[in-house]
Amino acid sequence: MAKGKKKGGGGGRKITLKLAKKAVRVTPDGRTRLDLSNMGIATFPKCLLKLRNVEELDLSRNRLRKIPEFLGQLTGLLCLDLHSNQIEQLPRSIGQLGSLRQLNLCNNCLDSAGLPLEIGHMKGLRVLNLGMNRLTFLPPAMAALTNLTELGLFDNLLTEVPECIRVLPNLKKINAKGNPAASAQDESKDLDPDGQAEGLYLVREDGLCAPCLERCKEERKGLKRRVVSLQSQRRLPFSGLSTPNSVAQQTQELWRNNFILSKTD
Repeated sequence: MAKGKKKGGGGGRKITLKLAKKAVRVTPDGRTRLDLSNMGIATFPKCLLKLRNVEELDLSRNRLRKIPEFLGQLTGLLCLDLHSNQIEQLPRSIGQLGSLRQLNLCNNCLDSAGLPLEIGHMKGLRVLNLGMNRLTFLPPAMAALTNLTELGLFDNLLTEVPECIRVLPNLKKINAKGNPAASAQDESKDLDPDGQAEGLYLVREDGLCAPCLERCKEERKGLKRRVVSLQSQRRLPFSGLSTPNSVAQQTQELWRNNFILSKTD
């Protein structure tokens, strides 16, 4: 059996300190990054406590259900990506990550009880993605996240826009689409010129719940029909070009949606 792997019992892959050290890289902007995404990990690696210099940690697209309390000891983290796991609850110690700037929890199993009040202690947080979970409300303590500039709440169970986010002074981008209440959907705003609030996440099909997967497939079909219609209506301005740049721009959205459903290695 290859070292670093654990078979049987549904325990997933075991990450050793040696394996983790080999995966550490330095980003172009000089940050220390550890990418352990899409590795079948079911247990948060405790060996990470010996890698306190890591500033960016990617554990997305794994099989994590529980995040341990020792997460709070990783105080050097600036970016933490946990999207597309099966996380049901965050530890109270997450409030100790005062230096964290970006936290991605999209596409998990979080309900409102799974968000501890201590999340309001993360005063350095700039970007928080809670989309594609099971949230019905947000803890009032989030009103203390005064440095937050982007917040993803799409595809949850919110019946109204949480009052705690209305008072955030630096919030520039909110995506609350796909929630039950029309008022929550209307609250989505994006100050970017392209008008897009959603992020793009590459996930395996088996990492999506059945309703989300079905919705992605339906949206892809709709985009195909729209692109075909646009191409049939558009006259090509240059006879020597079979696919001019203007048409390529129209098909970009279809390409992005296809990529979401593509299986990664």
